[in-house]
Amino acid sequence: MNGIIIINKPKGFTSQDVVSKTKKILNEKKAGHAGTLDPLATGVLPVMLGNATKISKYLIEHDKVYRATIQFGEKRETGDIEGEVIKTSGNEVLDINQVNVVLNKFIGKQKQIPPMYSAIKVNGKKLYEYARNGEKIDVEPRNIEIYKLELIELNKEEQTLEMEVSCSKGTYIRTLCEDISEALNTVRIYESFR
Repeated sequence: MNGIIIINKPKGFTSQDVVSKTKKILNEKKAGHAGTLDPLATGVLPVMLGNATKISKYLIEHDKVYRATIQFGEKRETGDIEGEVIKTSGNEVLDINQVNVVLNKFIGKQKQIPPMYSAIKVNGKKLYEYARNGEKIDVEPRNIEIYKLELIELNKEEQTLEMEVSCSKGTYIRTLCEDISEALNTVRIYESFR
């Protein structure tokens, strides 16, 4: 079978889990995906089958759009809801104008340091393997671009912000959320992860 299947990836599955299940269901030996979604992320995951795997390198280069929610007042080890809370703050975000000013500062080309809990390989080993072993390693910043950051909702009571992000490939939304939280002075970035 040759072609592309668009799958709505459920929460809790890695992108590779989705590829493996698709191969099994369709009894296909050759399959791959075009871009990795974190296990907690849901959404569109193109899965190429057979000869269509040859075009994945072109699809990966395209820009992405994400919808994300930031929980203010805490920083977690992994940068997502699954990690241990390593820092908290009582500083609240109440001003929608302040939020919009900060979001606008993140639009444009910039350097971003990928999170330690990611699958990027350094010296043949994935970053999350270093992090899980408590090893500190320098991670080179990557060039990314944020084209658009749109505030969807600021929930002052829950201290959450929902936003839509249009960005270049290679952008880590977890890192962007942490950087926005730091810019709004809700929780300072934990130094050993920067």
